[in-house]
Amino acid sequence: MTSVLHLVLITGMSGSGKSVALNALEDAGYYCVDNLPPELLLPFVALEKKHGASKVAIAMDVRSATSLPLVPQQLRQLGEQGVAVQSIFLDASTDTLVRRFSETRRLHPLSRQDASDQQRALVDAIDEERGLLGDLREQAHVIDTSMIRSSQLQGYVKALIASPATQLTLVFESFAFKRGVPVDADYVFDVRMLPNPHYESDLRHLTGKDDAVANFLQGHAEVGDMALHIEQFISHWLQALVRDHRSYVTVAIGCTGGQHRSVYLVEQLARAFSPHWVTLKRHRELDAAL
Repeated sequence: MTSVLHLVLITGMSGSGKSVALNALEDAGYYCVDNLPPELLLPFVALEKKHGASKVAIAMDVRSATSLPLVPQQLRQLGEQGVAVQSIFLDASTDTLVRRFSETRRLHPLSRQDASDQQRALVDAIDEERGLLGDLREQAHVIDTSMIRSSQLQGYVKALIASPATQLTLVFESFAFKRGVPVDADYVFDVRMLPNPHYESDLRHLTGKDDAVANFLQGHAEVGDMALHIEQFISHWLQALVRDHRSYVTVAIGCTGGQHRSVYLVEQLARAFSPHWVTLKRHRELDAAL
């Protein structure tokens, strides 16, 4: 029996961490190719299938701008040929990308070297890049790398490729509003109005994963109401999302510090949905502290 070829396509903003993601895939046993021209995607996959390859990862970026519009149709064609395709788009806020380019002194692929205001030229190049990559972003699972370390990104990528590419995957993510809303979220729920364990001295150093914090939050009816309302909302729209051919849905839960309330609710929601759906958990602030 011929094995199914699993293809992971990594795209995203310049400076968002595509090299880090490719390294994670290489560690996971994928044959990785960086900056493959879109015109070569179909013949390259055909060659790999002929050689019996099972795991291939390809990175494409805006350096292939003129031919990027070919990619969505090519991915559909590969899917019809039985290739298991997973598409991951790495994104970051404009401020983060500007800072990364400034720190590394790299030139953005779309920057004009002769611009009198290099800072403005860089922002304009990033805006142009967002427009060029918009269609690819719409069809991919988006990971916001603005606030995460390289090791977190590697872990997120490995978790994604371990989930079935043919099923909808729910990603529940906790975060701190004080550090910004994740740009990869499909739905964002603000739970800052709930009772805050931070103001309990014996709970302040703990997290929403700890029993003491869970017991505190379970003692407040509004916390249970919030969990139930989010669960009902997501459940109501899941089948419509499946019919829309969505592969991933990211639900972000935010509180002030991303340590107690949002973490607790992510744990509860993941537990509620995991018996029937492929479910992943992320705790942006807690994972960053590991």
